Amino acid sequence: MALQSLLVGAIAAHPMTTLFFTPFLLVLIRSVYRIYFHPLSRIPGPILPKLTSIFLHYHAYIGDEASTIHKLHEQYGPYVRVSPNEVDISDADAIPAIYVSKGGFPKAACYANFDIDGHKTIFSTIDTDYRSPRAKAVVPLFSTKALRENERAIWGCVDRMVERLRDEAMTKRPVNVLNLTRSLAVDAVSTHLFRENYDGVSERGPVLSVSAFVDAFVAVGRFFYLPNLAFTWLEWAVAKWLPDPETDDSMMLVDKFIGTLVANTSEKSTTYPGRLLAAGLSDSEVRAQCKDLIFAGTDSTGMNLATIMRNLALYPDMYERLREEVKNNIALGPDAQDVQALPYLNAIVKEGLRISMANPTRLPHTVPAGGWNFKNTYFPAGSIVGCSAYELHFNPDIFPSPRSFQPERWLNPTEAMSKYWFAFGVGSRACIARNLATMELQFATERLGRSGVLDGASVVQNDVEIYEWFNSKVKGERIDLVWG
Repeated sequence: MALQSLLVGAIAAHPMTTLFFTPFLLVLIRSVYRIYFHPLSRIPGPILPKLTSIFLHYHAYIGDEASTIHKLHEQYGPYVRVSPNEVDISDADAIPAIYVSKGGFPKAACYANFDIDGHKTIFSTIDTDYRSPRAKAVVPLFSTKALRENERAIWGCVDRMVERLRDEAMTKRPVNVLNLTRSLAVDAVSTHLFRENYDGVSERGPVLSVSAFVDAFVAVGRFFYLPNLAFTWLEWAVAKWLPDPETDDSMMLVDKFIGTLVANTSEKSTTYPGRLLAAGLSDSEVRAQCKDLIFAGTDSTGMNLATIMRNLALYPDMYERLREEVKNNIALGPDAQDVQALPYLNAIVKEGLRISMANPTRLPHTVPAGGWNFKNTYFPAGSIVGCSAYELHFNPDIFPSPRSFQPERWLNPTEAMSKYWFAFGVGSRACIARNLATMELQFATERLGRSGVLDGASVVQNDVEIYEWFNSKVKGERIDLVWG
């Protein structure tokens, strides 16, 4: 009571001074709470991220989030507090609880920043009841059976890309294989799921027409952790004050392609949009779901295949071993193994997925009611936890020389290697198109070996640097090979 009377007296005596200093006092109290009394206060990390989420927003924006947090793990151990209410975990033993068991923890609210045209997508929604009927409608299209039934069309997309690569190689000029692999990816997605080939491989411009559309969604990763309201206002302001005609044109092309596709699709169609229409979705939402598919399918698979091609050019001995395996398999005639069963080919694909960093950053999920105890550490309900491909794939204890391309490591993988491999995520919220993406990579790698199109190829850039956003972006937007 004495303290209360003193404070009331101080406020009455010096109202303006009190008004001026109150915000500073509140910030001080909040800072002391977050450092010493917050339920996550025992999680190690630098002072700044314990105090404010600005640390996380800054590193996400400039594109070095994953590598910065990686260094913090080297200093602080398997748990690092990266904002007042968020923890990055480098221990793969946490994966089952966060992502698998009973459907895993709910996705964090920030995934809503990937909503499209006002619609939540199969990827962005955090509501399992919303996602379930939509995912159930289209999951059969990604089954092994469905892919096998349409593999001839997918092979056709791959063959056209290899022929285009051969033509470009003959010019003796640097070839941006990232542009070609993106072209293949959009063609394979549209051919298999829409039964309508976008035909990006046939485009002769320096940049694929959907690239600016894809890059616009990739750039969302700069602001991934922002509260959705703040992100929505920022998105509006950027569109109004910083217009980008190239992106607008690309968006219009994709809108036209998808709009025509959906308008000509009936509910009886077994295609991706047809199944969604049959599930009762509106035309506008189906268009949004299809645009999300084009973005995700083009970006990640394009990056993964370009990484494989670059490394086969970097290491001719590995390329020759692939060629020999493919050649020997062809010689078996009717007894040849399925391409997807070739050991060294699959090791190349697995290693390419490990080091490509198409999706390098943390997949944040929210600890549910009741909290979570993990290895004697308590995480309160509402706190955000997650693991990243960057942290898991570049763990030197699991993958010696982790930044080195070594397909041989997958010929006899350890249990720990399989546990730490996180290219598509895991559990019910893992990448819905992982089977299609893997088939594309396997087919393309086989054709690279069979055709000899990489004979004499060498890399142009000494290193490929990326912005470490939720979907990575190659700095300079080129991964070049040259023949000569």
